[in-house]
Amino acid sequence: MRIESGLFIYLTPFFFCVGTVYGFLVHWGEPVGFLALYLTGGLSGMIGAYLAFTGKRVGSRPEDRPDAEMHEGSGEQGHFAPWSWWPLVLGLAAATGFLGLAVGFWILYIGLALTLIALIGWVYEYSRGDHAH
Repeated sequence: MRIESGLFIYLTPFFFCVGTVYGFLVHWGEPVGFLALYLTGGLSGMIGAYLAFTGKRVGSRPEDRPDAEMHEGSGEQGHFAPWSWWPLVLGLAAATGFLGLAVGFWILYIGLALTLIALIGWVYEYSRGDHAH
């Protein structure tokens, strides 16, 4: 993950420099543009730090070595629920929330409640029922 973390970490000062130049060009009168670039730089730094931390914890992958063979990357890549319905419920909750922003603010509360239910259901999917661990 050295390449990925380096990419995000090296983009962080770029976003801060571009945000500063943008602020000077608009005489700091337009508050959204330079602030968005600063926040993008901060987010890029956080992602880069996370990837660097995870790369040190996990170790080198076959993708990180130039002498790696194709078969070294095969096998299980993680545990994913193939039959989970909770992402669909979460998507419907997000659509309901966006509908609430566009049509009526009271619908947003229904979307927030659905989002909370969907997130709890997805997180605790393997803690109860037939597939409990």
